[in-house]
Amino acid sequence: MSNHYYNEEDLNKFGKIGEFQKPLADKFFSWYNEVFGEGALTAKEKSLIALAVAHAVQCPYCIDAYTSSSYEKGYSDAQLMEAVHVAAAIKGGAALVHGVQMMNKVKEISM
Repeated sequence: MSNHYYNEEDLNKFGKIGEFQKPLADKFFSWYNEVFGEGALTAKEKSLIALAVAHAVQCPYCIDAYTSSSYEKGYSDAQLMEAVHVAAAIKGGAALVHGVQMMNKVKEISM
């Protein structure tokens, strides 16, 4: 028995999320499948975007699913890692830009 919060086998249970609220789950999965279908962006491109977002929101289930999906769609390990670095740069920049809020507050309270 593993002693950690996330269990890899739970990813396979995602489709059963509607067990307690089927109408809402059906709406979610309908929308989700529409989002990831071909459109202005290809399904391949969307997979790589999802991988980057998965890292930004730190969802291990999504990282697992979209690593597999992106790799299977033909992205190289270097491309996958570059997408992770893009996500990290955006997340880091987002944290830093909020430093302006801190600076504004310091200036306000130090006057």
